[in-house]
Amino acid sequence: MADYVTSWTPWLVTAIVLPLASFVILSNVRNRLRRLPPGPPVVPVLGNLVWFTITSNMHLMETLRRMHERYGPVVALRFGSDLVIDISDRRLAHAVLVQSGAAVADRPFLASLDLLGHNNALTITSSNYDAHWRLLRRNFVAKMAQPAQLQLFSPAREWALADLTDKLRCRKINGGDAILAMFYHTMMCILVAMCFGEWLDEGAVRELKAALHELMIYSITNLWVFDFVPSISTRFFSGRRRQMDAYRRRLKGIYLPLINARRERRKGLREDSPTTFQLSYVDTLLEIRLKDEGNRELTDDEISGLCSEFLSAGTDIPSSALQWTMAELVKNPAIQNKLYSDIKAVTGGSGKVSPEDLHKLPYLKAVVLESLRRHPPAHQLLPHTAAEDVELSGYVIPKGATVNFMVVDFGLDKNVWDRPMEFVPERFLPGGDGELVDVTGTREIKMIPFGAGRRICPGISVGSQHLEYLVANLVSAFEWREVKGMEVDFSEMFEFSAVMKKPLEVNLVARDE
Repeated sequence: MADYVTSWTPWLVTAIVLPLASFVILSNVRNRLRRLPPGPPVVPVLGNLVWFTITSNMHLMETLRRMHERYGPVVALRFGSDLVIDISDRRLAHAVLVQSGAAVADRPFLASLDLLGHNNALTITSSNYDAHWRLLRRNFVAKMAQPAQLQLFSPAREWALADLTDKLRCRKINGGDAILAMFYHTMMCILVAMCFGEWLDEGAVRELKAALHELMIYSITNLWVFDFVPSISTRFFSGRRRQMDAYRRRLKGIYLPLINARRERRKGLREDSPTTFQLSYVDTLLEIRLKDEGNRELTDDEISGLCSEFLSAGTDIPSSALQWTMAELVKNPAIQNKLYSDIKAVTGGSGKVSPEDLHKLPYLKAVVLESLRRHPPAHQLLPHTAAEDVELSGYVIPKGATVNFMVVDFGLDKNVWDRPMEFVPERFLPGGDGELVDVTGTREIKMIPFGAGRRICPGISVGSQHLEYLVANLVSAFEWREVKGMEVDFSEMFEFSAVMKKPLEVNLVARDE
């Protein structure tokens, strides 16, 4: 029996290895014929998944960097049957995102997005580059992101800031929530008021925030399996689908009374209260008509999806950016002192910075830009999809391929930035290497914390104002010091965005004491 098995072993090995080797060779030949960018060897069915630690975004980024060191600035990867092109060079990113922007402005089809209700859905983030997307984006930019509209929500920002400073004072004495959780709640209060046109009480905001956060965290940690061989994974992980449906129903149940309240107000069936705003994002959505679909209104499901998009995008990333900024100011007291001196000179020592004061504080803007350069909340842009073949540096990005960009590395390029790993806001002042930097990437890409090209974040003005407003007022209200024996740790981990692995701990000293 042993001799029988031994005699068959070479044939068995050949039967397994030869097809695998043939597949790899044929894949490489096919890639050369199609002029695809280079990339690591492909394993049948799995593609390049074996090269990645898919449970950790930070490990993923390091693996991608090693790939780029070996294969160059444009790398072709396979995830199952999906082709992914990853770009790490800022000039090539500009060529794709800006110069060929319309050709790569679509979004990939992901089975996991079906569970979020986002595949082919009417949301700015996940819609393909089409008439519906243009309608939704134009609606948001024209009706919610202009200075006049932002001014209408000044009371919401003031209320949220007052609540935050009160909680920080109490935390200094009695302890309390983590700094990031407090920042997240503050951003959520502002965004809820903008979304639904009503200042909600603490309990209502916390309920909405918890429901949205649970949905987002569950989607990140549990739904990726549906993107790999969907026909199989949907059978094996039906429990995850049911759980996701439950999260969506819970969130919709919170949204609908708020949406209906704005409907009734528009019909004159509801009187305003002292906490009612004249404008809301929901109002603008209720006005939309889809002309190519019989001039119909948006459905409740579509409005709910757009509300989730508005709240999550406007809350998570800005609150994470706020924590990174305050952490750098704690670590660099000289920078914090300079910023406070500038604030004091502009406000006359009143202690409060108004939105109208922000344009008078160039050093504040420099601090925020340096934080976004050094700690971009998103390490990669949301994936793009090529709607047609795109020529790039002698290669072809084929139609249907997913395209990713290493955003974090653009801002750390030592060929562009002097001392890129250091926190130096002065680089964005006259004479610095970041003077007049174009964060939209239109002229050239040096840093693109908000993306670039056709899919650039439409909420740049909203997020920037909220971030600058809160940084200025937090520095005006408190001196932010390191806790003795607890040095600020800038290690990262990934949730919905890149956050501090070890939450920020501070010793707060009120300026008015």
